Amino acid sequence: MQQPKVIFLDAVGTLFGIKGSVGEVYGKLAQKFGVEVSLEELDRAFYNSFKKSEKMAFPGVPLEEIPLREFEWWEAVAINTFQEAGVWENFTDFATFFGELYDYFATAEPWFIYPDVIPALEYWQNLGITLGVLSNFDSRLYSVLDALDLTQFFSSVTISTEVGAAKPEAEIFYAGLAKHDCPADAAWHIGDSFKEDYEGAKAVGLKAVWLNRN
Repeated sequence: MQQPKVIFLDAVGTLFGIKGSVGEVYGKLAQKFGVEVSLEELDRAFYNSFKKSEKMAFPGVPLEEIPLREFEWWEAVAINTFQEAGVWENFTDFATFFGELYDYFATAEPWFIYPDVIPALEYWQNLGITLGVLSNFDSRLYSVLDALDLTQFFSSVTISTEVGAAKPEAEIFYAGLAKHDCPADAAWHIGDSFKEDYEGAKAVGLKAVWLNRN
């Protein structure tokens, strides 16, 4: 098999994952604000809310406005999560709670790097292959990569909110390829979502690899 010019990797679920569950992180911080809720119920409510939301991409929005749009997008997900769990009305200051929650996910604290990641990145680097991140995450990804000491491995980071298109849309893959002046058939994309990563990359002409962590 011919060595690729560039390997793109997804971020959450591919490079790193959440310690425990989203429900645990949301619920434990909510307890600090006096709100008690089943962590399992909260986790279920989060994934329901997340799945119902529009893709996190803001076509036509000026770059300087994107951080606010990202914040508002996640705030809506959080509100819907706690409403579905039946405890949203129990918050006396949801805005302050959510501000702390949002900032927390920009740190290393809620995340862990999968054990196969560093050896793979080092192996590809030693082969002289350029690496990039291609993700539907928001601009906090830059902080998370720094905090987890992963930035050093990547020559580019391409995220849906800055491109204005989210995987599996072709535009985000084209944006990543353009950063390396790389044709699609000379690049790989690896990710944990069959639809967004595998099918999306394959449709554009990249060699697609589905990383099934389940």
